[in-house]
Amino acid sequence: MNNIIRLRAVVLFLMIFLKGYSQQISNNTNVWLHYSGKNKFSEKLSFTLEATMRYADGFSQKQQWFVRPSLDYQFSKSFIASVGYTYYDTYVYGEIPMNKMTTPEHHVWLQGTFTHNLNDLKFTHRLRDENRFVGIATSNSQGELEIANYEYRNRLRYMFLLNHPLTKKEGKAKLFAVLGDEVFMNIGVKEAKTVVQQNRIIAGLGYNFNAHHQIQINYIHQNIWNLKNTLLEDNPTLRISYITNFDWYKMKE
Repeated sequence: MNNIIRLRAVVLFLMIFLKGYSQQISNNTNVWLHYSGKNKFSEKLSFTLEATMRYADGFSQKQQWFVRPSLDYQFSKSFIASVGYTYYDTYVYGEIPMNKMTTPEHHVWLQGTFTHNLNDLKFTHRLRDENRFVGIATSNSQGELEIANYEYRNRLRYMFLLNHPLTKKEGKAKLFAVLGDEVFMNIGVKEAKTVVQQNRIIAGLGYNFNAHHQIQINYIHQNIWNLKNTLLEDNPTLRISYITNFDWYKMKE
């Protein structure tokens, strides 16, 4: 727990430090529509599909969408390892856009998720190593922008999340609260003038309809820094998530 507190303090210091040296600050009020579905094929092996459509300035501007399939293996009750792929399109949005044109990204990533409990309080630690291939906008012979090549960038993400039930039915959580933080760090990116590429403070509520269907509504305060650390996005965000969990192998029995 002390290590977690120290890490949060370091992240906060870096956020304040970086914010002070950013030349411009852009504010976008985001709405994210999010789906995540886990499909278990055995006690150990599962396939997860995640997808998101994100908007800026309410629903008036497209911000980003992605699709993220992964294979997951449960080594123990507390630890799951995943390998996955993500495709992104990030649009030109906001008063001070970070992108010159719609920018594609391909990610290949490895992830470890560790959970543990203290009475009713559930702790989740998730570490993801992303190998990013980011489309670079360049001018062609006609002077028009196009994605002519991709640049490799490595990014490390760590998320810490608390989950606590507020109401129960037959001993299982119905309404619950979540609180956490996720930090995104540039690793070995030569052009990056900042280590922290993004940070998200997360707080919200969730409701389990049954063992297979869940909804979450979260407030996320998102900060994003561009590579040159000349632009900071400071974005209050509403994320609405629909989450499914199916044990297909049990349904066949």
